[in-house]
Amino acid sequence: MPELPEVETVRRGLLPAMEGRRIIRAQINRPDLRWPLPERMQARLEGATIRQLRRRSKYILADLDTNETLLIHLGMSGRMLVSGAPLGVFHQTHPAPQKHDHIVLDMQDGARVTFNDARRFGAMDLMASTDQDVHWLLSKIGPEPFGNTFDAPYLVEAVRRRASPIKTILLDQRVVAGLGNIYVCEVLFRAGIDPRRQGRRIAADRIAPMVGIIRDVLSEAIEAGGSSLRDHRQTDGELGYFQHAFAVYDRAGEPCRNCGQKLQRIVQSGRSSFYCPDCQS
Repeated sequence: MPELPEVETVRRGLLPAMEGRRIIRAQINRPDLRWPLPERMQARLEGATIRQLRRRSKYILADLDTNETLLIHLGMSGRMLVSGAPLGVFHQTHPAPQKHDHIVLDMQDGARVTFNDARRFGAMDLMASTDQDVHWLLSKIGPEPFGNTFDAPYLVEAVRRRASPIKTILLDQRVVAGLGNIYVCEVLFRAGIDPRRQGRRIAADRIAPMVGIIRDVLSEAIEAGGSSLRDHRQTDGELGYFQHAFAVYDRAGEPCRNCGQKLQRIVQSGRSSFYCPDCQS
């Protein structure tokens, strides 16, 4: 599942083609993705101008001048690919249609944005822009890791009042938005905290630095275009490269780059956790 860096990378790639530009044509090739698509989706999109393209947690939000917002969730295998040549940035020609091109948006100035999703675990929805805070996919999401409300006092309180393992706490989207399995493993390694340690048993002076660590890890991943393990692609079709910088994720049995100890893999709540038994306690 794409995490915050992958979604932010896609959002940034879409900006030149979509923000401030009108949707000339919306081609909807099926009635549903993971869930049914909005009623009259084509008519509601065509002619609308995208005022702003934002990200909330793992969702891309396109605010339209019709006072509606298009919500985009990439799911496991969803890709947003840009073709055409707005601003001289993208490929000059549109590729031939592919089997899993479910939604195609032809934009002002010639760009084409194609949502391709082989497994159809992605989703799109249209909502009144004023209803975003109560939308069922967004209403319970916690603070953004780069936002002002995500600070050391907040994280210390959120972690220390829970008995769950710290890995589980950081994966909870109600605690912090956008973190997934890859980046939580990397954050805990840099923080030197064992993923099994209960939140309430971690000292405040060990929790507080994780705010900066989380921001550093996410920033580095965004700069690298995200992590491409299976399906993630940037909007030009290129891979992300942060997987080459993993310290622990998916490296079980390999030596720790800090101490040389063999890295371990355990399963927590059905997900793999990777850590160094010497560097993390």
